[in-house]
Amino acid sequence: MMQHQYIERASGRIVTERLFGDRMVQLLYHGLRENNAALFRMLTSSWSSQILGLVNFDRPVLFKRAFLADCGIDLSECLDPPEQLDTPRKIFERKIRYRECRLMPDDRDVVLSPADARVLVGSFLETSMIFLKEKFFSFEELLGNDNTVWHDAFAGGDFAVFRLTPDKYHYNHTPVSGQVIDFYAIDGAYHSCNPSAVVAVATPYSKNKRVVTIIDTDVPQGTGVGLVAMVEVVALMIGDIVQAYSTEGYDAPQQIEKGMFLHKGQPKSLYRPGSSTDILIFQQGRIDFAADIYYNMRRTNVSSRFTKGFHKPLVETDIRVRSLLGRARKTSTTGAQPLTA
Repeated sequence: MMQHQYIERASGRIVTERLFGDRMVQLLYHGLRENNAALFRMLTSSWSSQILGLVNFDRPVLFKRAFLADCGIDLSECLDPPEQLDTPRKIFERKIRYRECRLMPDDRDVVLSPADARVLVGSFLETSMIFLKEKFFSFEELLGNDNTVWHDAFAGGDFAVFRLTPDKYHYNHTPVSGQVIDFYAIDGAYHSCNPSAVVAVATPYSKNKRVVTIIDTDVPQGTGVGLVAMVEVVALMIGDIVQAYSTEGYDAPQQIEKGMFLHKGQPKSLYRPGSSTDILIFQQGRIDFAADIYYNMRRTNVSSRFTKGFHKPLVETDIRVRSLLGRARKTSTTGAQPLTA
């Protein structure tokens, strides 16, 4: 079975990922999917996902120290006392001291990572160096086939896909500042975000249950990167996406509504729990992604299942929530470009 590697952003190291439930995913997507379509549909349904979540995440942790070490979770970041984190669910839904542990750049034009995740960036524009049309999703289907106004707004734009693994901090934070001009949910399946599953199923992210938030950042105190679509996508064993926007810590969480102004870097929502995916979509010519993300994607000395499955170098960068993803472009030109400074 081919290993899957990514680049650790802070150190530049090549890391081999231990994929949770990899054997089960291989059986599901390369066995049952091909030989028993009805059973495959049942196992990627909401009901099955919730049952798997209960079995895997709500039992007491018997060997917590070993479990936390195996997952690489740093309890010193957590707000809750360690003794209260006694089930996998509580550990995966943990709150952290993000203002101290996840520092963010102060510049107004910076776009932030919405999650602790592994990221790839791409473009819908054929002339772009990162053209990846319909590898991970159909953006028309992702945003909802009836929402043609958003199809037109984001045509030829750029995107970033953030893959959250089960061990990650599972709060999403707002990547930009701006006003919510649309917010809606789309029903769907619960496909795994394991790289093998993503490669096996055509455009899986636009087939899963998801929540879409459209943010206008060209407003006073906004980031100035145009319209941004933030799409939160459930995956296998994710029971729900809880909207919980807070302006101060995690206090007084609010449901996202049209007309709200969202401040960059604040908690926005929580996945319950497991693996999941965030997708950010930008209008054409409005963002320059960080240069290291571009560089890492094209590396040929890293063993990535995305590279093998899509027949071009596609290597993820492990990125932290509230860190630099890119900057608003000063002048609108064709296709996203890497930042050089």
